[in-house]
Amino acid sequence: MKKVILFALSILSFNIVMFAQTKNLTVGCDPDVLINKNFSKASAIDSILTKYAADGLPGVSIAVFTEQEGWWAGAAGYSKLETRTPMTNCNIQYLQSVSKTYMAVVILKLYEEGKINLDVPITNYLPLKYSRYIKSADKMTVRMLLNHTSGVPEYGNNPVFVANIILHPTTIFKMEDAISCLADESPAFEPGSKHLYSNTNYLLLAMIADVITGDHAKYMEEKIFKPLGLNHSFYKSSRDYLNYPALTDSYWDVLNCGRPANITPLQKANVAMLKGDDGIVCTTTDAIKFLKGLVEHKLLHDSTFALMQHWVNDDKGNPIYGLGLVHYEAGGLVGFGHSGGGIGAGCVLIYVPSKKTYLFMATNLGVLIESDLSKKADAMKDEILATLLF
Repeated sequence: MKKVILFALSILSFNIVMFAQTKNLTVGCDPDVLINKNFSKASAIDSILTKYAADGLPGVSIAVFTEQEGWWAGAAGYSKLETRTPMTNCNIQYLQSVSKTYMAVVILKLYEEGKINLDVPITNYLPLKYSRYIKSADKMTVRMLLNHTSGVPEYGNNPVFVANIILHPTTIFKMEDAISCLADESPAFEPGSKHLYSNTNYLLLAMIADVITGDHAKYMEEKIFKPLGLNHSFYKSSRDYLNYPALTDSYWDVLNCGRPANITPLQKANVAMLKGDDGIVCTTTDAIKFLKGLVEHKLLHDSTFALMQHWVNDDKGNPIYGLGLVHYEAGGLVGFGHSGGGIGAGCVLIYVPSKKTYLFMATNLGVLIESDLSKKADAMKDEILATLLF
C-alpha cells in the first residue's frame, strides 16, 4: 500500500443511475475458466455488486472458486466511466500489495534452490551501494523482510520521496533511488523484535532477487506465471507493460464528494515504478489461479509453504503476518491471503481452508486514502464475504 500525496485533479461528473443498467457477468468475454452458471450464491453476490456500483463505485469485479461448486465470476459498473465501457472479468486489475505474496514466492523458490538463506543478514546479498543507506542492515535478515519484522523505515513516509512524487506525479522513478532517501532514518525498532508493515521490506527483497537472478520479474514469469498458466498476468514484461487495452481505468474521489476523477496516468506511473511490493496486474481468475496453485503445492514444497504460515503477532498478540501472507480471522473462520490498495484501485485475495473457498475482488476506485466511497468498497467486501462464507 503506497502513501502518495498528490495535488488536486479535475472532477468527472457522471450519472450513477447508469450503473444499475450495466450488470455484467461474463457477457462478451472469456475469463479462461469454466464458469458454473448454477453457482448457488451467484444471484446474491451479483445483487451486492450491482448495489455498490449504483451507489458510486466506478466498477467492481469478483472471481470465486470453491471445491464443491467450481468457478464463478461477476462484475458490475464500468471499467471506463467516460465511455460507459462495462467492467467484465476479462478486464485486467491492479493487484497492488497482493504482489507481495508473489514476491515472497520468488524468494522462497530461491531458498529452495539453495541460492538464498533466510536467516543471514541482508548485507550478504544486497550490494553496499544500497545497504549503506539502511541503518542496522547487518542485523536484518531475509526472513525479517518477508514478515515485516526488520524495522526498516517506510519509503512512502519519507518527505523527500513524497516531494518527488508531488512535483513529478507521472514520472516513473527508479525505486533504487528511494533507498537513498532513507539514509538519515533509523529503524522503527530493533530488527526482529516486533512486526510493522513496511513496503520497503519488499522493495529490498526485489533488489536482492535481482542480484541473484539478474531479473526478478523475468524469474517470476518463468517460475510462477508460466507453470500455472497465468496467461493474463503481467509484471514488468516491457517498459510500457501497463498499456494493455483490457487494463481498467483508475479513479480517485480526491475531493471526497462522491464524484471520482479519472487518474489513470497517475496510477500507471505509480505502479510502473514499484517493484517487489507492488506492480502486478492480472484478471480476477488469474489471481485465484495463483493462490490456488500455491495452496496446492504447485509452486513450493509442502515444508516451504508451511513456512509462509509461521505467523508473527501484532501488538495485541494476534497472528497477523507470515512470509508474504496476511492472517485473517472473522466470525470464527480463519483464512489467509493479502489485500492491496492504491490511489486508483483496491483489491483482496483470500483463501478460507475450512470452506475450501478462494475469493478475489477488485475495484477501480482508489482505497489508499480514505473517503466515503472507499468505505463503501470496504463494506462491499464484508457483505460479499458474509454472503459467500456464512
